[in-house]
Amino acid sequence: MDLAYIPSPSTGVINLGPIPLRGYAFCIIIGVFVAVWYGNKRWIARGGTAGTVADIAVWAVPFGLVGGRLYHVITDYQLYFSEGENWVDAFKIWEGGLGIWGAIALGAVGAWIGCRRRGIPLPAYADAIAPGIAFAQAIGRWGNWFNQELYGKPTDLPWALEISESANREAGTYHPTFLYESLWCIGVALLVIWADRRFKLGHGRAFALYVAAYCAGRAWIEYMRVDEAHHVLGLRLNVWTAIIVFVLAVVYIVISSRIRPGREEIVEPKAEKTEKAVEADEVAAAATADDADAEPEDAAADEDANSDKDAASDKDAEHGADNGAGSAAKS
Repeated sequence: MDLAYIPSPSTGVINLGPIPLRGYAFCIIIGVFVAVWYGNKRWIARGGTAGTVADIAVWAVPFGLVGGRLYHVITDYQLYFSEGENWVDAFKIWEGGLGIWGAIALGAVGAWIGCRRRGIPLPAYADAIAPGIAFAQAIGRWGNWFNQELYGKPTDLPWALEISESANREAGTYHPTFLYESLWCIGVALLVIWADRRFKLGHGRAFALYVAAYCAGRAWIEYMRVDEAHHVLGLRLNVWTAIIVFVLAVVYIVISSRIRPGREEIVEPKAEKTEKAVEADEVAAAATADDADAEPEDAAADEDANSDKDAASDKDAEHGADNGAGSAAKS
């Protein structure tokens, strides 16, 4: 008898009249909102302008969703294109199935397009948004809880996840791998925030640290899962993907730190122009104030000069009168 476990929701959908509200979709939407909100704060702190992260996310998010779904469908094609399966289900993203590898890869393409349109370096944008992406993943993983999917091996631990019986699963208590990954992603986000403050990471290294740290956790969490997956040399495909991407991220950090040490001084040309315009306005205002202060002094100086001229004229007139009187006396 299990004394404690994590219950799963009886359904992942709440019907609000004719409109279905899906828990998986809500988790994705909330995660995107958190990523953009926190990324905006970090971008402003780096010298960017408010709203830039959201503008670029308009490109990155749709690309990321398409990329995540493509990766899932390609790597699990048997779920949609094998005999007896309906290929139309490949488009039902609300039922779950987003591969983070594809989401990041194609999302980066969308972010590159958005950055290019605004003249912003992609690595700087990636560094700003990296912790937010990790937080978004932590929230998004709870969508798997709503769908009762991607759980681990059977266990009787107090934090075991209760799974109900259905056509594709057997009732029991299993490792809550969704929870493990959610907590790991929170740890990754905090690690990147700390490292970025401590070492002033730039030129994409904060993002690379996020990728490497996430892959390190994903490898062992993926190994615990029992859902159907392709295997290569005895390991699940996603484990190999995590290992390869981890190595690439670490190599990038090492090479980038040698070639381009430090952090970008300017991340958004528009923000620099705005700052210079503000400085110019302040200088102009100061000059105007100085001119205003100088006017009374100049007026006083002119008045003193005019007084001196009047005094000199009176003296000359007096001297002329004395000379006239002297001449009359001599006559």
